[in-house]
Amino acid sequence: MNNIREGLIPTVLGSAVTAAGYAMKQKSSNKMLANTIFGFGLAHIVLGAIDLVEHRR
Repeated sequence: MNNIREGLIPTVLGSAVTAAGYAMKQKSSNKMLANTIFGFGLAHIVLGAIDLVEHRR
């Protein structure tokens, strides 16, 4: 477990949340909630990527 790079978990989790938000945008009538989830996922991807770049070995 110690070999996982810092920032990898938020990036992967953000990808899953972004995909869920995108799927909701396609099916849901509540577009505001879908856009909120989509943006939340994108924010996690960006912040996780920043951590990955900052803590390179």
